[in-house]
Amino acid sequence: MIKIITSIGLLLALMFIQPSVCAANVCETSQNICPVNEDIDRILIPTNPPMRGDDVKTLQKELQSLNYYKGPINGVYDSLTQNALRNFQQGHDLNNDGVVNWDTWHCLALKLEQPVTKAEKILPPTGKIAIIVDTTTRKLTVLSDGKPFKQFNIACGKPKTPSPVGNWQVVHKATNWGTGFGTRWLGLNVPWGKFGIHGTNKPFSIGSYASHGCIRMHNSSVEQLYPWIPQGTPVYLIGSPFGVPGQGHRKLVRGDRGADVYEVQRTLKRLGYYEMQLDGIFGYGLEAAIKKYRKANNLRMDNCVDSNMYKSLGL
Repeated sequence: MIKIITSIGLLLALMFIQPSVCAANVCETSQNICPVNEDIDRILIPTNPPMRGDDVKTLQKELQSLNYYKGPINGVYDSLTQNALRNFQQGHDLNNDGVVNWDTWHCLALKLEQPVTKAEKILPPTGKIAIIVDTTTRKLTVLSDGKPFKQFNIACGKPKTPSPVGNWQVVHKATNWGTGFGTRWLGLNVPWGKFGIHGTNKPFSIGSYASHGCIRMHNSSVEQLYPWIPQGTPVYLIGSPFGVPGQGHRKLVRGDRGADVYEVQRTLKRLGYYEMQLDGIFGYGLEAAIKKYRKANNLRMDNCVDSNMYKSLGL
């Protein structure tokens, strides 16, 4: 039993702020409005000039932790990093080619993770199960009959691809569902994309804002969680609908999707300007409501949600 965190009262209160907005099968049957959220990173290859990015930093940190890399954590896939990677590949029966694909990430993860499923023998919860995901603290809490039962560290969406704040349900369960999703997948009924709680082959990302919007866990943690969670389990994903705190609100235009779009829809509907479904998808209906609102509130005529409109809406 975990210690009851001081913010749990706030979390429980926030559980009921936003209603769930779609039927359980929306993301499974309507691919035209529900594209897969590909939480799969690019393949790293030796190039000139060298590839750069946060994924390279993750690789360098993992190789450093395993004593293969002694250079700077600079996010540059240079010859020093490539040589360290090739030494790792050679020592673990991988293709010694300097290419960082799923097989290499997965092998790194196996060497880095501590298997809590074997180290911790804990009886499953017996009450009614719910999950709270706090994107600000990067913690997932399992509730049993409304009381904290177990807490896990997680990774959430990057600033450009934030996690979907709202009230959802687990509608799909799978083992080894895809190469970017670790060993377990718990799919959520988010209407504007396919998001879920899953494992990862990048354990160093846990505790950060690193995913494409999904909730990442250590494989060993999600394997422990998986059998406790039946389909239909409520998942209360709390935090700012506008992404990572301190990053500001993005300008919304037709075609955008996300919790921020949903929040604008919800606000305009409450004010009587938007009459269509709350789905987090910026379509023609929302565009018409925005134009109507801007005209009525003496804002410059436009079809976007910019800083002036956010301010006018109180968001």
